[in-house]
Amino acid sequence: MIYLVEDDDSIRKLVVYTLESQGFKAKGFERPSEFWEAMQKEMPSLVLLDIMLPEEDGLSILRSLRSASATKKLPVIMLTAKNTEYDRVIGLDFGADDFISKPFGMMELVARVRAVLRRAEPSQCSCTEYVAGPLYVCPEKHIVKVDGKEVSLTYKEFEMLCLLLENRGIVLTRDVIMDKVWGSEFARENRTVDVHIRSLRSKLGEAGSLIETVRGLGYKIGG
Repeated sequence: MIYLVEDDDSIRKLVVYTLESQGFKAKGFERPSEFWEAMQKEMPSLVLLDIMLPEEDGLSILRSLRSASATKKLPVIMLTAKNTEYDRVIGLDFGADDFISKPFGMMELVARVRAVLRRAEPSQCSCTEYVAGPLYVCPEKHIVKVDGKEVSLTYKEFEMLCLLLENRGIVLTRDVIMDKVWGSEFARENRTVDVHIRSLRSKLGEAGSLIETVRGLGYKIGG
């Protein structure tokens, strides 16, 4: 799945149509809020991100993606009407994988998308991988499998699972999980972590039992 955040309706529709005609699955979003809502439901394999947007500019979105463990390696191609060297350098310094200036040809865009996706799949895997019983997780590739079958998690569920696996055998309190996954500025709600743990266990099926509740403390995945 490829996500496109672009407030120009005609460009958005044309890019989505072109990507789908080339065999990709794609969704377009006019506003960043729609994009973030979709990220809670499904993690894309690549994001096409305009810089000049309502609500929140593309560089701010990119900064947020790169600061979260679940999306820090998510391929991002920036789209912008600006064509100065400064804008290009800033975009790449913020962690963009590529930078395309408008106007651009659709076939050039498709070629860039394929190139970035190829680079995101290294021939020799040096990425971190976690295996616990039937559960397999590769944070860098955003892959979660149970008994070899891929499992779709929301953005927060994926971050939470990675956090538990990174600290395997260690009990993480609800406050620690809140700080790491939602940020210290997020308003405290006692049930937030519990609700997400319940949903995560359900989606993981038989592997959900790997997440242990330590009464009075928090949660852990056994060592």
